[in-house]
Amino acid sequence: MGRFPNIAAAKAKTGAAKGKLYGMYAKEIYQAAKNGGVTPEGNPSLKRLIEKAKKEQVPSDVIKRAIDKVSSGTGENYETLTYEVFGPAGSTLMVECLTDNTNRSVSDVRAVVNKCHVKMGGMGSVSYMYDNLCIVGFSGLTEDEVMDALIENGIDFVDIENNNGNILIYGNPSDLFKIKEAIQSVKSDIEFTIDEISMLPKDRIKIEGEDLEIFNKLLDMLDEVDDVQNVYHNVEL
Repeated sequence: MGRFPNIAAAKAKTGAAKGKLYGMYAKEIYQAAKNGGVTPEGNPSLKRLIEKAKKEQVPSDVIKRAIDKVSSGTGENYETLTYEVFGPAGSTLMVECLTDNTNRSVSDVRAVVNKCHVKMGGMGSVSYMYDNLCIVGFSGLTEDEVMDALIENGIDFVDIENNNGNILIYGNPSDLFKIKEAIQSVKSDIEFTIDEISMLPKDRIKIEGEDLEIFNKLLDMLDEVDDVQNVYHNVEL
């Protein structure tokens, strides 16, 4: 079984959720442009985010406005915060926020936790059960070709999975772009189905009944919090 989970809270494409999706990408693109420059060719993180946003059908003007904010000198400061949560029946969650207001972020997440009658843990109480890895997915190369490309480019990897020709490479987060470049050196027109930096649970669990209902309610409510970017968890859904 693959380790790759549903790494994000549901990103629905319709209704109010679409507005949140656009807002999420706008903040991430703004922060990437601010940190690494507004030119995608010289800022791999920005280029990757723009490509992902376009795949999610985020309008070009949303992307452009986020970058233009940096060019115009508009001052916004976002901080990435991660909250660790103990859910029902042994479930755990890592809730990642991108926020310009720490007090609002923690208050909103805590309100959801309290309404679902679960518990927020201290720093490190849940994270040790997860691995911070990058995941690169694609098809069109054999596993041997992939391993040769990584070895030839001196790239260490944690694992490679081959699911009927769909390759998943797990590696260190700092090696995400190196892995993609190594694969493209073998096949320049490769299309990546996944290129994420994620928190992957070391073990996954199944829950059912009322516990599953509470867990799904928890995911739905977290998805409605504006500052929440991603929710990582250990439950098989």
